Amino acid sequence: MPRKVEITALTKWFGDLEVLQNIDVAVEQGEFISVVGPSGCGKTTFLRIVAGLEPASSGTILLDDKPLLGPGGNRGFVFQNDSLLPWRTVLSNALIGPEVAGQMGAKERQRTLDLLKLVGLGGFENYYPRQLSGGMRQRVNLARALAIDPEVLLMDEPFASLDAQTREIMQTELLRIWEQGRKTVVFVTHQIDEAVFLSDRVLVFARRPGRLQESVEIELPRPRNLAIKRAPEFVAYVDRIWKMLEHDVRAAVIDAHG
Repeated sequence: MPRKVEITALTKWFGDLEVLQNIDVAVEQGEFISVVGPSGCGKTTFLRIVAGLEPASSGTILLDDKPLLGPGGNRGFVFQNDSLLPWRTVLSNALIGPEVAGQMGAKERQRTLDLLKLVGLGGFENYYPRQLSGGMRQRVNLARALAIDPEVLLMDEPFASLDAQTREIMQTELLRIWEQGRKTVVFVTHQIDEAVFLSDRVLVFARRPGRLQESVEIELPRPRNLAIKRAPEFVAYVDRIWKMLEHDVRAAVIDAHG
């Protein structure tokens, strides 16, 4: 498979604080990658740099062998909070990307309506955010990111605010949507089981400064359903990644409450 994103020697400083140190990652076309690590290891900063929302201090990021020098329509970003505009309907929230890009024709409108159906919101086009559950709001958030037809989808803990049952349903829905288009995805999460369930590969970040500790290939068959979470091989992946993280997570918790 061709490399879609290539990150070389990525380092980030905020003042005299080194947040990311010398990260090398290559992501293949259509690959689903998750990033896990202890709090404060720079996972979100890493994602924001790839999105072009934050400059790197040093290093290079290539998309299809071309340098990324800022935000662009070739990357869609799904934030942890849905940040929907309360005065806009579901459809008009989902159309913000095409609107900003000056592409608001009948074709874009129909494509976005189709995306709302794809994420399970057919028939909710004229509802307002206040009329939706948390899971439905995140579905709008996902449709909005997909509406610009990005080549890479960047997701920053998009299900963190959902209850456990809704979160699991959204994981299966995300995989269903991903299977249809096989976009390249980089997904940040605190949940190891979520990372294993969704991903082709899990990047394990070490404690600040964030460094790539290990890249774990997830060799579980696709398509996946929630029953796989009870399989011994699934549990073994979760245990293996937790063992890598346990010392750093404990240290981060002690620092936060010390």
